[in-house]
Amino acid sequence: MTRAAERGRAVAEDQWSLVAVAGMLSFVAMLDMNIVNLALPDISRSFGISAETAQWAVLGYQLPVVALLLPAGRWLDQVGTRPALMFAVGGFALCSAAAAVSPWAAWLITARLAQGAFGAVLFVLMPVLAARSVRPELRGRAMSVPATLGPLGAVAGPAVGGLLLDHLGWRAIFLVKLPVCAAALLIARRNAPAGGRLRLPDRSSLGDAGLVGGAIAALLLALTLSPGSPAWLLLAVPAVPLTALWLRRPGGRPVSSTLRDSGTYGVNGAVLALAAGFAAMRYVLSLHLQLDDAVSATATGLTTLCFPLGMGLAGPLGGRLADRFGARPLATAGATVTALGLLLLVPLDAGWSLADVAWRLALAGVGMGLYGGPVQSLVMAAVPPDRIATAGSAVQLARSLGFTLGPALATTAWGLGGAGTGGVRAGLGLAAAAACVAALLLAVPGRRTAGLARTN
Repeated sequence: MTRAAERGRAVAEDQWSLVAVAGMLSFVAMLDMNIVNLALPDISRSFGISAETAQWAVLGYQLPVVALLLPAGRWLDQVGTRPALMFAVGGFALCSAAAAVSPWAAWLITARLAQGAFGAVLFVLMPVLAARSVRPELRGRAMSVPATLGPLGAVAGPAVGGLLLDHLGWRAIFLVKLPVCAAALLIARRNAPAGGRLRLPDRSSLGDAGLVGGAIAALLLALTLSPGSPAWLLLAVPAVPLTALWLRRPGGRPVSSTLRDSGTYGVNGAVLALAAGFAAMRYVLSLHLQLDDAVSATATGLTTLCFPLGMGLAGPLGGRLADRFGARPLATAGATVTALGLLLLVPLDAGWSLADVAWRLALAGVGMGLYGGPVQSLVMAAVPPDRIATAGSAVQLARSLGFTLGPALATTAWGLGGAGTGGVRAGLGLAAAAACVAALLLAVPGRRTAGLARTN
């Protein structure tokens, strides 16, 4: 069966079980990116290593994810969905099990590096799987599932990790994902359309990954070190030629042409901006409540859970409304509501109660729920079927970059704002400004070229 026939069969049957798989994998992949942070002190003590070395249990996963997202998109456009899904989920689960039984630190870091490579494929597969599993008129509803469950996994990570660490130890945080992976494999094996086969990636993909990873690493180092001295921002300079060189290579040209032809540069910019705003807000607010207001970790966690609660309630509604009124209006409205919620947080001061913070977070979460599915649907509807994985990988890269850059940008804003409330407000102001930029970018339709229009 050809890939075109595979897609046609899936769409004709509206495979909601595969949409559920996309949501499960989105949750577990984002959970993994956040849950390990809590275990770093325990990992450091267990292996007798420094905190800096233990940090590679996190970085070892995040760097391959970001560096390989775009090459993974190219690769997925060339292989069958079912074998790619089985390969990625199985590899992710095996690497997680290997990390759980690590006898020494080098083993753990190697397992996390390999898991990050499989994670990159999963991050691209999730929206592609949801988009290909239903008819176009139901796409907004389907895309809201992984778009809502992913951020929920990110927020749930610290809460789940704390319980596991307190009762079972750090190895359990790698094992908790295995039942979800096993269930996803069983559902995919039963319901995913057969057809297609795996193939080795193009040899140029490794070079592309090195260039993208080098540019991102330079940018992250510059932002992380700049609060100590602005001179460290010069470290970001190499990111420009590395990105320019990648765009001239076979791996970069399809991505840039897809974004240009589909007119989705602005949408991807909005995804990056809103993800950065969300990550910056979460970072600043958690530190402020615990360090400045002396709020317990439990009370802080319960307060910040109002954000994913709002997302969970509004996510399915956003998908349904997008199918009825269009993806762009709903995505724009959602980003606007999120921006409003974050703007209302900026005047934060010591006189606020936790309830004052909670309802503003819930409002921002409702906006994110309305926005998540429609923005994914907006991108998927703008490209022809043979470029859908490439477009999906670009969206996931934008989102991952936002989640990664948000705390670093917030740290810089906090440092510039000074000690006390001024720094906190500066960080929250940055988050709100990023959300406003996202709403503006979504409000302006991109211009599609005639070349792509003819391919649709």
